[in-house]
Amino acid sequence: MNKNQVAGAVKDAAGKVQQKVGEAVNSPEQQAKGIAKQVEGKTQKAAGHVQEAVQDTNK
Repeated sequence: MNKNQVAGAVKDAAGKVQQKVGEAVNSPEQQAKGIAKQVEGKTQKAAGHVQEAVQDTNK
């Protein structure tokens, strides 16, 4: 697992928490920020998967 995969997973988890907190306090803004953070995290994690696949191919 490379740093992009780890960082992406952390952002995704943080985004889920932020979204749930936004739901709990009835804040659409926080919910949207949480969803955006999840998307960013999933994208970064996917980039890490691609990066790892390329490295494995070059071995």
